[in-house]
Amino acid sequence: MRKFGTAVILAGGKSTRMGFDKQLLKINERRLIDNLRKKLSKIFDEIIVVTNKSEYYLGSTDKITKDIIVGKGPLSGIHAGLSKATSQYVYFVACDMPNINLDYIEYMRNELKGLKVKACITKYGEWIEPFNAFYSKDMIMDIEEYLMSNKRSVNSLLYKLPVHYVEEEKARQFSSNWDMFLNLNTKEELDDFLNAINSQD
Repeated sequence: MRKFGTAVILAGGKSTRMGFDKQLLKINERRLIDNLRKKLSKIFDEIIVVTNKSEYYLGSTDKITKDIIVGKGPLSGIHAGLSKATSQYVYFVACDMPNINLDYIEYMRNELKGLKVKACITKYGEWIEPFNAFYSKDMIMDIEEYLMSNKRSVNSLLYKLPVHYVEEEKARQFSSNWDMFLNLNTKEELDDFLNAINSQD
């Protein structure tokens, strides 16, 4: 199996704080998730969208799939994406993260080339960023066992596994203001983001 090649966009959240389905988020009249798919296709030849609304993607040339283990949060989506992926390491991003940084993705990919770990995750102080990250198909069994024991925290599972961590100082060389980890959870955050990009025009 090839080592790299697949990217997964998780689009199955409940979007309760946003007030509408974040899969429909638009940035300047274009769906954010379509922007993500287009950007990721520059360096990945397989894009998978994990969604509970496959009807939003009729006619898509990407792989569209849904949770296999339903109702367990983001880990369900990671599990589904890994199960469908055709590469060993799979890049994951959420559908509400607007700032894809291709240089950083390439950096993480290079970091993984000589390693045997189950994920490549970025640190934020003592915390970790579970998305804008790589996960290995070797994690599938770990996730299944973890979810079946009624646990669902991505971070808690990662702490139990062999993971390559990128330190915050290094990651800030690619994104000094940390915007490559920004996710839009509320209408206020969306408005702030739109105002920021429109003020740059």
